[in-house]
Amino acid sequence: MNRAFWLDRPTFVTGGTGLVGSWLVKRLVKSGADVVCLVRDWIPQSELVRSGLIEKVKVVRGDVRDREVLERALGEYEIDTVIHLAAQTIVTIANRNPLSTFETNIAGTWNVLEAARRSPKVKQLVMASSDKAYGDQETLPYDEKTPLQGQHPYDVSKSAADLIASAYAKSYDLPVVITRCGNFYGGGDLNWNRIIPGAIRSILRGQRPVIRSDGQYIRDYFYVEDGAAAYMLLAEQLAANRSLVGESFNFSNETQVTVLEIVQKILHSMGSDLKPEILNEASNEIRRQYLSAEKARRLLDWKPLFNLDEALKLTIDWYKDFLGNE
Repeated sequence: MNRAFWLDRPTFVTGGTGLVGSWLVKRLVKSGADVVCLVRDWIPQSELVRSGLIEKVKVVRGDVRDREVLERALGEYEIDTVIHLAAQTIVTIANRNPLSTFETNIAGTWNVLEAARRSPKVKQLVMASSDKAYGDQETLPYDEKTPLQGQHPYDVSKSAADLIASAYAKSYDLPVVITRCGNFYGGGDLNWNRIIPGAIRSILRGQRPVIRSDGQYIRDYFYVEDGAAAYMLLAEQLAANRSLVGESFNFSNETQVTVLEIVQKILHSMGSDLKPEILNEASNEIRRQYLSAEKARRLLDWKPLFNLDEALKLTIDWYKDFLGNE
């Protein structure tokens, strides 16, 4: 990270209590940034609160769907850099509650973009999209030229938000760049229906880890600290090179892993001989997804800081501490 770039930089983070947001804020604070977080729900268990980091940032209480709150925050705190992470991120919740997902992920994004457009001091806006924005594709791995064609509620919310961000870059020259990352994992994920935290918690409690699908879905697993570092790198690069405005970047370890394989890695790392319980109940989910990060490697000189085994060990250690070695 470029400490000189971040030192005292007014930086606005949405989604700071979320999985990636907490690690991003930790990294920004360590770099000396002047961090302002938009916080909707008070979550004492979130890493942002639990680690005491929330005492080191300014907090704006509000929702990404409220543009007036966003405009006030960007104006009053004279924000230079916006990193927009706030989203409803759970596929199963999106399938059950499409409207709240659309309101947060699509309307929330256009409110952040519009607030930034009306705030002349904003110099960089990094917007988190997702590999799910690509929808289901025949050709793998996905690169940034792959069309955005989500079909199910969560995927559509990410496709739409991604396209709206591109429109603001193209139509208004808003200094926005878009990230498309794989499935984030790491300490601090309290969504227990996600496979990695759910499996670790089950194993710590002596229960068989549950796989909702048939275990053969291929996903791109991406460690949170790598995500946080990638967002910061992108803001730095955008500041140095305006030709990046409107560009999108995939970030990935570029390894293909099935759900069953990731669970088996966790079992092995934890020294457990439990067998996973495979429910084969998944619906409205994409069978195979993985990304090419060639563009980020080439244009940003980016590479991940952690491999899968290292990052899984750090993740397991976090949950052992969090759950009190149950």
